[in-house]
Amino acid sequence: MTTVTAPASPTTTAAALRRLYFARFAFAILWAAVTFAIADEINPLVTTLFVIYPLVDAAAAAIDLRSSRTTGSPTLLYVNIVVSMLAAVGLAIAGGGASIPAVLRVWGAWAVVAGLVQLIVAVARRGLGGQWPMIISGGLSVLAGGSFVAAASADDPALTNAIGYAIPGAIFFLIAAIRLGRAAKSN
Repeated sequence: MTTVTAPASPTTTAAALRRLYFARFAFAILWAAVTFAIADEINPLVTTLFVIYPLVDAAAAAIDLRSSRTTGSPTLLYVNIVVSMLAAVGLAIAGGGASIPAVLRVWGAWAVVAGLVQLIVAVARRGLGGQWPMIISGGLSVLAGGSFVAAASADDPALTNAIGYAIPGAIFFLIAAIRLGRAAKSN
């Protein structure tokens, strides 16, 4: 027996994205709070936290892909999954070598690519509503990623800015979730 599922409607997609954005907001805030509290230097716990962040991003992209196949290029979400998984591996290697500059370079490269993907996907989804925060967040991620790579060459590089990167992203996810709810009510 073959089951055919209908494509997701824009309202269904918006509702799924809204839930995902609220979850991403909560995770990013919690991650930043915990990581700020313990990340004076690279150690196995800090490395684990840095690895977890892009893994959650990959999982969120997979959830996004499943719930929104009709709202933009799924290819970009696959790219995001692969890039985030590669970033997690790179961060594990960089953190295992206790190298803050290496962690910042990997984190920065990931932020640039993931930000570009977020920006392009959000532009494609403008019709859903609530995507301007994601467009802005994607653009800022590209800029922030470049700054992390540059900061890796500083005399005394620190993880603080890389950790702080999660907070504006969280706020943009929260704003987008709220805007998606408003867009759904107006339809």
